[in-house]
Amino acid sequence: MSLLSVGSIEKMKSMGLNVGPGDFAENLTVEGMELHTLLPGTRIAVGNEVILEISQIGKACHTACAIFKEVGKCIMPKEGVFATVVMGGEVRTGDAVGVLT
Repeated sequence: MSLLSVGSIEKMKSMGLNVGPGDFAENLTVEGMELHTLLPGTRIAVGNEVILEISQIGKACHTACAIFKEVGKCIMPKEGVFATVVMGGEVRTGDAVGVLT
């Protein structure tokens, strides 16, 4: 699954793009946490049930997406975060997200 922080989306907005949560095809958008600073292997809790483990930070673009074509840059290769689901469950808008220790 893919995750992206609101801060990363704001960077693209500052470049003049009219984008928001989901426009980068992320499965989960997180506010208040710079996800791309976490190391692979870090586990995060989402809500009361879900546990994710960061598996990869960024990915190479297979083709230039519409966002890249418009501004010549995209945040997903450096700030998109990918995770495996350790424990599944229901995720709701507004659920707390935090790093597990």
